[in-house]
Amino acid sequence: MPDLSPRRRLLVLALCCSSLLIVSLDNTILNAALPALRRDFDASISGLQWTIDAYLIVLASLLLLSGATADRVGRRRVFRTGLVLFTIGSLLCSLAPGLGWLVAARVVQAVGGSMLNPVAMSIITNVFAEPRERARAIGVWGAVVGVSMAAGPIVGGLLVDGVGWRAIFWLNLPIGIAAFVLTGRFVPESRAARPRRPDPLGQAGAIVLLGGLSYAIIEGPGLGWTDPRVLGAAVAALAALAGFVVHSHRAPEPLIDPRFFRSLPFSGATLIAVFGFAGFAGFMFLSNLYLQGVRGMSALHAGVYLLPMAALSALLAPLSGRLVGTRGPRLSLQIAGAALLASGLLFALFDAAATTGLLLTANVLFGIGFGMLNAPITNTAVAGMPRSQAGVAAAVASTSRQVGQALGVAVVGAVVTAGTVAGGVSADFSAAARPAYWVLAGCATAVLVLGTVTTGRRAERTAVRTAALFEPSPTPVKAT
Repeated sequence: MPDLSPRRRLLVLALCCSSLLIVSLDNTILNAALPALRRDFDASISGLQWTIDAYLIVLASLLLLSGATADRVGRRRVFRTGLVLFTIGSLLCSLAPGLGWLVAARVVQAVGGSMLNPVAMSIITNVFAEPRERARAIGVWGAVVGVSMAAGPIVGGLLVDGVGWRAIFWLNLPIGIAAFVLTGRFVPESRAARPRRPDPLGQAGAIVLLGGLSYAIIEGPGLGWTDPRVLGAAVAALAALAGFVVHSHRAPEPLIDPRFFRSLPFSGATLIAVFGFAGFAGFMFLSNLYLQGVRGMSALHAGVYLLPMAALSALLAPLSGRLVGTRGPRLSLQIAGAALLASGLLFALFDAAATTGLLLTANVLFGIGFGMLNAPITNTAVAGMPRSQAGVAAAVASTSRQVGQALGVAVVGAVVTAGTVAGGVSADFSAAARPAYWVLAGCATAVLVLGTVTTGRRAERTAVRTAALFEPSPTPVKAT
């Protein structure tokens, strides 16, 4: 990687953040359109879940492959290919004549999206080599996460109410085209010094595991937990998990090197990402169904109720990045876990969704928690690894986020479906959602506990020992 001027590095950061903007905004913005999709396509809750989870499952399954491929053939090349596929997928989504076509187009989007975020983070990691400067850059990255993932309801509300749900996909087209052109001109090409080889068996196992698990969770309440299709998907997921673990320990270069998880901070960041983003996806799914389906708000009005969360997530993400750079990740993770837990308990214990004052308070707390969450996850996952493994480490962190979101939508949707009449949004939605909010509180508790246990000096020592495993052994000096 050539030494770039400060202005050039900032431009590279801006281009990388543009990919995060369209990928993250696209998923949260779709939540605002769920009631409109339900009306237009006469979709059930499980059908709505698939418009989100089909994207997340494919994205999570391919992120590691894309990260490793970028390390091997060139990060800029893979990044630009992802921009092309994501833009084409967005166009197909906007033209979808039915729910099945929309889900298929979301899969095309996901293939392209898998080549964007982890590769962009790998580019950032290599461009910003100084640790404190890298932490600040990751803080900016986290701010874009806060803006894109939390502001989705506002932007989605404006588009859905003003133009229609198809407009949410049109938004990606100019951004994707501009990013493609500018990346080719300003982002330098880079590769890992020692890239890993493909792992087709591990890749297949990951796809079967995530797809089977999500299918069983989403379709179980509707088809019945003893339905052969549900049982078959669950068995396939368990078999894929067992095979994946065995294969990872035997393969010379597995999809996920199990040695990574000897680092306590890396393992903690992976699990925190799963639980934290499961809570976020579940929260967004519940909020839009409740505000529009039960309280009868328009998409824009519902977005306004979620604006405090959006604003705080965006404002606190850079602060979290600076806090990580000066104090380490523990404090940010503890604040995130505590705030998310308080929000979840307000919903679970006091039915905050039904009272405007409590609802806004709970949304503010959730915005504080989510705003403090992303920067320590990314920094912790990448910082302890050698730069030669930056693409893979970033891909694991990104995969954990997508896995968490997929599981969050699947589990929360399944809980709500099981408690509503005929799987629809009815007057019983509030009661059916109460157990789902306890799920969100449980996710927040996991963030708080893991953020405390997997950080600190002892944890840092395990990261140093793990990084040493990936460095070439020094040539022994002959005695004279």
